[in-house]
Amino acid sequence: MKIGLQQTRSIGGNILVYLILILFGAFFAWPLIFAINNAFKPLNEIFLFPPKLWVQQPTLDNFQDLFVMMGKSRITFSRYIFNTVFITAAGTFGHIIIASMGAYVISKYKFPGSQLFFKIVIITLMFNGYVTQIPNFLVMNRLGWVDTFASVIIPAFAMPLGFFLLKQFMDTVPMTLIEAAKIDGAKELSIFWRIVMPTIKPAWLTVMVFSVNALWQTRASNFIFSEQLKTLPYALSQIVAGGVQRAGVGAAVTLFIMIVPLVVFISAQSNIIETMASSGIKE
Repeated sequence: MKIGLQQTRSIGGNILVYLILILFGAFFAWPLIFAINNAFKPLNEIFLFPPKLWVQQPTLDNFQDLFVMMGKSRITFSRYIFNTVFITAAGTFGHIIIASMGAYVISKYKFPGSQLFFKIVIITLMFNGYVTQIPNFLVMNRLGWVDTFASVIIPAFAMPLGFFLLKQFMDTVPMTLIEAAKIDGAKELSIFWRIVMPTIKPAWLTVMVFSVNALWQTRASNFIFSEQLKTLPYALSQIVAGGVQRAGVGAAVTLFIMIVPLVVFISAQSNIIETMASSGIKE
């Protein structure tokens, strides 16, 4: 005797759910679509009121003007790009490694103070970066890291959100898997690299997306003062600071800055969804 699955929602209910999802999807996609269209609008369309979502007469003048201004910079823009890429890559790599190691220890080994340490990490999630700018500067100054890449890269290693996500995902890794590896003679470091890290790949890819997004857009103007060490977002912000006549260039800059985090997010989107779905599950 076959027992059919009972429908929990009618066809009309399914249609209503899909319509609501489409509505919310369009609402969240609207700023992205608007920013992309703005980058290709001539000035007369940018200042239209009410503004139009879709570009009527697409042009590349905004990007041409941007590249002309970049060419007139005292410091070559390749230097700004290198600074940003180096800070983003080094900060992201270090954050993933250190946060993964810390999360692994807190999740799989219980020792005095481990839960207190994790609670402190959770508390730090409540503090906005602006609140800690002055203490951070004082610490960086005492260490002699002001006006160096270390003032941006080293603090990125300790971003609490990445540690929290990795620890929650580590909790889903069965301890029996680790114990079986130890019985087979695997060392602790080998277990971490060959078993744990591949298992939590969705989690550290998610952390990579958040870290790249934060570091790629950082201006670091509070810690870095030398022009040759400044980041690309800072240099581009100076270009568009010339007033309303650079509104088109500003739209091109917005698209230029957001494209790298957007590509990274799209490439790891499925892993992000899996991490968010699994972050509260325990063994």
